[in-house]
Amino acid sequence: MYAIVEIAGQQFKVEKGREIFTHRLEGDVDAALVFDKVLLTDAEGTVQIGAPVVSGASVKGTILEHLKGEKVIVFKKKRRKGYKKRNGHRQFLTRLRIDEIVF
Repeated sequence: MYAIVEIAGQQFKVEKGREIFTHRLEGDVDAALVFDKVLLTDAEGTVQIGAPVVSGASVKGTILEHLKGEKVIVFKKKRRKGYKKRNGHRQFLTRLRIDEIVF
């Protein structure tokens, strides 16, 4: 049994017990969250596709921790001009555990 759910503007395939990383969400550690934008559900071959969302379906999850992702290097260069720019970026993330899929 799985569902496709929209969390923080991104779509994730979630199953009960799975942990996912999303963009930073509001809430404290061990806080329970409910996501209502369920786009698709599958229960042992019975697929429900929403238009745009599946009515009555929701996904419940728990925030495990807030963290920062790995550093991404952004390097810009223009040849023969002596122009080089090097920047780094670390994305703020939230680790979620999916507790239950209700539909």
